[in-house]
Amino acid sequence: MSYDAPLDAREHAEHAEHAAHARDPFISKVSITVAILAVLAATAGSLETVEGGRAITESSEAVLAQDQATDAWNEYQADSLKRHMYDIAAESGLAHFKDDSLAERGAQAKARDKAEEAEKERNTKRTESAHHESRHHWLTGAATLIEIGIALSTVAIITRRQSFWLSAIGLGATGMALFAIAYTR
Repeated sequence: MSYDAPLDAREHAEHAEHAAHARDPFISKVSITVAILAVLAATAGSLETVEGGRAITESSEAVLAQDQATDAWNEYQADSLKRHMYDIAAESGLAHFKDDSLAERGAQAKARDKAEEAEKERNTKRTESAHHESRHHWLTGAATLIEIGIALSTVAIITRRQSFWLSAIGLGATGMALFAIAYTR
């Protein structure tokens, strides 16, 4: 079964609106709380999905950069072997291979630079992926606490106990703190 945060938020808001028609001030306050918490839960849930997707994308790009670095280092090694063969040939009296050796040295330097650049990109992508993954985890916690707050609000309506409502507000506030932490760390 799939979870649809915007649809769930709308459903909670409709229940809150329906309960508000009861004209009980406590029920009205709790219903408004449910509506607010539902919007917050939907927002946190949507951003949680976005951050999870970004983490996966950055991780994939890090793998591609690593592949590019590996290819460049392989090219560097091949150029090194060719250079050594040209050096051996040149030392054996075939002087015209000295120019080929110098050309391979230049190709080797280009391959090394390419490999090092790809490794830098890989490291950057890994760092970005970890950052998005961290946000994803904070937002998961935020959405969970806010959704528990919605459930407690429902219990408050059923039991007409203010303690459940205040607990729901506390959980919602804690969820919002986690939401803020996700984007300020």
